[in-house]
Amino acid sequence: MSGSVARSAVESGMALIVGLGNPGAKYERTRHNIGFDCLNKLLVRMGSPSLQAKFEGQFVKGRMGQRDVCLIWPLTFMNCSGRCVSQFARFYKVEIENILVICDDLSLPLGKLRIRKSGSSGGQKGLNDIIQSLGTQEVPRLRIGIDPTPDNWDTADYVLSKFSASERSIAEEGLDRAEEAIVSWLSNGIDVAMNQFNRDSKPKST
Repeated sequence: MSGSVARSAVESGMALIVGLGNPGAKYERTRHNIGFDCLNKLLVRMGSPSLQAKFEGQFVKGRMGQRDVCLIWPLTFMNCSGRCVSQFARFYKVEIENILVICDDLSLPLGKLRIRKSGSSGGQKGLNDIIQSLGTQEVPRLRIGIDPTPDNWDTADYVLSKFSASERSIAEEGLDRAEEAIVSWLSNGIDVAMNQFNRDSKPKST
């Protein structure tokens, strides 16, 4: 994007913050739904406004700091998340660099964060569907670690399992850091957020 070089570190325009997960009570607070959990924290930060329905998802619009923000919970189930996200992006005419996807990551220790400007999905099927739907890998993403699949687990079963009490405590610390990272991304740009939170994102309990 040739014009992006001349922009300030903080992009202009509305920001779409997308949390990935599966809809329904049976999936609440599972490892795969940590993106939804992160959005729920941001919702509280915004004063808990009422959710609205559009484009096969739930959303809320508001402001965080100096930015107009739209939080999006796709309700298409994880593997079809791109259908929802692409419709929001087109409707609000949001630049790709102003979209942030929050998802779980099996390759990262529980609660650890990794922010990236672009790249492959790394096997995360919801992120992969968004990349395919938007037609580019230049999609900013915030990955939250959920630990690798244990040897005696099937991966599909593992990601849909709930955290133990001790794991939940570490996950919550990671979610607190993720909230800080998103605020930094909105206020300071992705380079600042990457430098701060990719380096210093290990939960205190570990």
